[in-house]
Amino acid sequence: MKKSPERVNADKEILREARTRGSLATLGAYIRCSGPGWLQGAITLGGGSLAGSLYLGVIGGYSLLWLQVLAMGMGVVMLGSITYVTLSTGKRPFQAIKDHINPVLAWGWAIATLLANIVWCLPQFSLATAAILQNIAPGLTVSFGDTGAKVLVCAGLLGLSIGVVWLYDTGSKGVKAFELILKFMVAMVVICFFGVVLKLATSTEGLDWSAVLAGFIPDISLLSAPAATFNEALAATGAYASHWTQLIVNDQRNIMITAAATAVGINMTFLLPYSILKKGWDKESRGLAIFDLSTGLLIPFVLATSCVVIAAASQFHIKPQSGVIEGTAPAGLIGQYNQLLDGRLRAELGVEAYNALPAETRVTAAAALPAGDKQMAAMLVRRDAFHLASALERLTGKTVAHYVFGAGVLGMALSTIIMLMLISGFTICEIFNLPQHGWPHRLGCMVSSIGVLGPFIWSGRTQFWLAVPTSVFAMTLLPIAYFTFFLMMNNKALMGGEILRGGPRLAVNALMIGTLVLTGIGASWAIWSSAKWIGVGVVAAFFTLALIVHFVRPPKKIGSP
Repeated sequence: MKKSPERVNADKEILREARTRGSLATLGAYIRCSGPGWLQGAITLGGGSLAGSLYLGVIGGYSLLWLQVLAMGMGVVMLGSITYVTLSTGKRPFQAIKDHINPVLAWGWAIATLLANIVWCLPQFSLATAAILQNIAPGLTVSFGDTGAKVLVCAGLLGLSIGVVWLYDTGSKGVKAFELILKFMVAMVVICFFGVVLKLATSTEGLDWSAVLAGFIPDISLLSAPAATFNEALAATGAYASHWTQLIVNDQRNIMITAAATAVGINMTFLLPYSILKKGWDKESRGLAIFDLSTGLLIPFVLATSCVVIAAASQFHIKPQSGVIEGTAPAGLIGQYNQLLDGRLRAELGVEAYNALPAETRVTAAAALPAGDKQMAAMLVRRDAFHLASALERLTGKTVAHYVFGAGVLGMALSTIIMLMLISGFTICEIFNLPQHGWPHRLGCMVSSIGVLGPFIWSGRTQFWLAVPTSVFAMTLLPIAYFTFFLMMNNKALMGGEILRGGPRLAVNALMIGTLVLTGIGASWAIWSSAKWIGVGVVAAFFTLALIVHFVRPPKKIGSP
């Protein structure tokens, strides 16, 4: 790992000198030397977090505000553990896992990270392009046509991302400049969405702050039942309330998985240890690392995502989308509305009877469904961030609704693109045992640039919702990393004299086991719902292979070279 000795020694001197002058001076030194935590904030505040927050607000109102706070808290536990291991041992985690834990887990972690990077980069480019063309500069489409505008914007986004990522590889000053750029992007995202909520709070409609605060109290029942605010609307659907209830619960679960998966993704777990090694941090920096994670990741994430949930809940939750029943809404929303009514009709007639009906009869029968069903279908159409911007316009004005909100969306997507490319560089270099700097790292960063095809592959009304299944995929990979970190924290051969003991060890292990159980449940549900027994078989095969390798090639013991 290429370091600048001057910079590393300077950071250490700043911290040591500050500690002699008290808490305030130490806090100032922490702020001055921080960085990797903000990189974590830059990647987590992306399209997945935006989609998860938006749909949490649409489907659960304020009642699901607690979910992302809990998910990020669990993520910080695991990121803190890999930080402790890395700073205590000074070893590159991929090599440490191969040598002391299990090569299969090491390769699974690296390959899963790379796959997640490639999959995630596609919707980020799509989202960033849509933010520019729909909110910030819609005139580009008029001037260059739909395809031409997309090509122009994508080329600009890719060029800017490559420039910023390569800046990271130019030495200590480049790393510092890179971190400042990402800090600015994260701050911009938080300020933009906080500004939207502030404008909503001071509008004529205002916000129900008692309901907002109550939403931060965990409610696990939402995994199996709709939010209580749906009760009246469900009662209006009469005998088919169970159909709508199951539909809402299924969506609710998927969205909760999305929100949990995008709080801390598996690629973030790969980024953190390598970024702190790049900074030259060591045992003396453990307090700094916790502060950095809190201020750069936890606080910005909670603020930004909570603001999006609040805005979406205030505008869309249990509110029928205007125009879909009358047929005057955009075609994509009307199409979703008709599909929801078709599903309700299928539940009444049965699949065979429904399929036997001529298309014209289906349309007529769906149009004749009771008003309660129509209202429910209009509530459940999937509105995206750009529908939210339009809905906010009447309350906040065009500037806040489109330009400020659009800038926040663009900042989310662009910062994530940059970070996904950076992580790909680290991962490729580890996989091929190449230096973590220079052209190997730069070319490795380009692997994720395939995401530039996103706007041409994922377009139209599907582009925003596709962040949800992508997140479900990412959730299935996350326990691989978490299980590995748990083993590392408790491995004497790896940790040596730095292994935790007594009360601290019991407390940390309790937190890690709790996180493993919850993420394992989420991943299991995601695997079963998307791949059934095939998914179970793949997971079983992976861990069987890890077990075989464990006995064929045991981990290195204490003192082994």
